[in-house]
Amino acid sequence: MMQARQAPTQSVVLPYEKTLGPEAVEIYNATEHDALEWQVMLIYDIMAVNDDGLWTHQKFGYSVPRRNGKSENAIMRCAWGLLNGEKILYTAHRATTSHSVWERLARFCEKADINVVSKFRAFGKEHIYTDNGIIEFRTRTSSGGLGEGYDLLIIDEAQEYTPDQETTLKYVVSDSLNPQTIMLGTPPTAVSAGTVFPKFRKTVLSGGGFESGWAEWSVAEATDPHNVEAWYETNPSLGTILTERKIRSEIGENDTDFNIQRLGLWLKYNVQSAISRNEWEALAVKKLPSLKGKLFVGIKYGRGGTVAMSIAVKTTDGKVFVECIDCQSARNGTDWMVSFIQKADVRTVVVDGASGQGVLSDAMKNARLKAPILPRVSEIIRANALFEQGLSSGNIVHKNQPSLTQSVSNCEKRAIGSNGGFGYRSLRDDIDIALLDSVILAYWPCVEAKEVKQQRISY
Repeated sequence: MMQARQAPTQSVVLPYEKTLGPEAVEIYNATEHDALEWQVMLIYDIMAVNDDGLWTHQKFGYSVPRRNGKSENAIMRCAWGLLNGEKILYTAHRATTSHSVWERLARFCEKADINVVSKFRAFGKEHIYTDNGIIEFRTRTSSGGLGEGYDLLIIDEAQEYTPDQETTLKYVVSDSLNPQTIMLGTPPTAVSAGTVFPKFRKTVLSGGGFESGWAEWSVAEATDPHNVEAWYETNPSLGTILTERKIRSEIGENDTDFNIQRLGLWLKYNVQSAISRNEWEALAVKKLPSLKGKLFVGIKYGRGGTVAMSIAVKTTDGKVFVECIDCQSARNGTDWMVSFIQKADVRTVVVDGASGQGVLSDAMKNARLKAPILPRVSEIIRANALFEQGLSSGNIVHKNQPSLTQSVSNCEKRAIGSNGGFGYRSLRDDIDIALLDSVILAYWPCVEAKEVKQQRISY
């Protein structure tokens, strides 16, 4: 039988000779709980102290896949603090999370015979006061905690921890004689808003950071969700509080999400990085550049019932000019698209979107037009990657159409496919991402197309 890996797959722990971790474990085990091996090793590292009795790691972050019991380490640390005179602020992204931890810690105090003087359960303002210590629970905001002082700051659901929240919260422990900040969570997904956690990880793993530590259980690259060995490598509680059966039931169509949340994969791109308006407008041209060659057409059927059509064409100076032709309701049919393709000098048409691919393909066939390319997921991923490269290299030029600029400058990345690929989605419900997608679909074959050289015959 396979054994779950107890040591982190990656960690940075500063040297230490003494730790208060055994005291926290003893308090924890005084209840019906028994700390698991990996939890014991982790709390030892978190609670290491130097010769002056100060925390070796003023900041410590750790990432463990879901449902492994990572918050138990935070509970151990908080319970020790309540018995040793600390003032603690426990923050989470969601009010339900902070309230749940409050409930668990309140029950824990009863079972561990920690004398609770005051216990307040108002949602979003919970607290526990003991004879010696205080812990308050808050949902994170950009102003929460301002002006208050604590010894220990806990950042739960750290993948959602944003820079504006950090700007406020990082100062709440500044007045403490022995401050500590602990961040715990999972790698960011496509919907995560935070950037502080991954930046902290990168800094510490690269040898930076002041008196900081890090631990994680993760795969280094996208892995087959059915790889059971990877489950045991990245889930330290597998075989105890987590079972193979539970993990197997989590496997679905989104391999990337499974890799992130169950195997701890850190994507190598920033899923929150939007294309800024300044970046896009820097590529705008005041007048139409000199063009050469045929047009490449990209058509995207959006989820909101719209269809957008754009073109890409090479310029004489080696760049690619892009422009959105129109965006209409899919109910308007296909005639306007077919008519444009018939009249224009088009080399390739790419159509994406299951809701309209078949209908438009049939319409083009009936009009005796060349069949369009219906891209696979791998090709969509490549198209998005090429477009991003085109942005950064300045290979793209455009006329700064207001509707297209709005779509481009209000987008964020989303994870797609099973190998760390990405696409785009709109940050706002009232802005159609189909315009941007159609431009990307046109840009992809245009930038990869080889010039057709006419055969020269001489006698």
